[in-house]
Amino acid sequence: MNFFSLKRNVTRLFLTLTGLLFLVSTQANATNIAPSEDQLTPLLNGHQIPATMLKDIDGKPVNLAKLIQKKPTVFFFYRGGWCPFCNSQMGQLKAIEPKLIDMGFQLVGISPDTPEKLKASMNDNEISYTLLSDANLQAAQDFGIAFYTSEKVTQRYMSKLNLDNPLWTTPTGDKRLVLPIPAIYIADKKGLIQFQYLNPNFRVRAAPELIITAASLVK
Repeated sequence: MNFFSLKRNVTRLFLTLTGLLFLVSTQANATNIAPSEDQLTPLLNGHQIPATMLKDIDGKPVNLAKLIQKKPTVFFFYRGGWCPFCNSQMGQLKAIEPKLIDMGFQLVGISPDTPEKLKASMNDNEISYTLLSDANLQAAQDFGIAFYTSEKVTQRYMSKLNLDNPLWTTPTGDKRLVLPIPAIYIADKKGLIQFQYLNPNFRVRAAPELIITAASLVK
């Protein structure tokens, strides 16, 4: 075997191994759910809002990438209408919505709730801003903020709160409830993230004043 044949064979082997490694990596990350709320790998400033397809309160599809083209957006992820801390946050956001609108923003809430439950939340909280259903948690995964709850939390939430959220199978074969960590994302009309706030402690949410200040810095 001459030098050129050897080089060609080595190159083919390298490309084959590279392809296999890429395939393994892609399959390993096919489901982007963190083992716990303190092991997330979320989207950060400068990242692009993903073109995730969600549903509005009428069950109609909504593309986040297209939605963002209308005007700069404040996205907030919450756990569901069953969460008292989330309902409190929704009320706080309702209070600052007129200010955000004056600044040219739209306010969009995203949760695992079904469209029917989103309608109930809108009525209960008397809100008019957009709510979108992420029932399959695709947006939460695309933003890198989905996580498996512990066995204890899964059992407590599923029994005491009577949730109808489906359980997910962990890499080790356990059944767990998957939730998004509460988060705030602010993006410009180009879909670039300019601000984000995440806290593993679901009881702590971004202060309304912080959201207004962050939004005022978005060009």
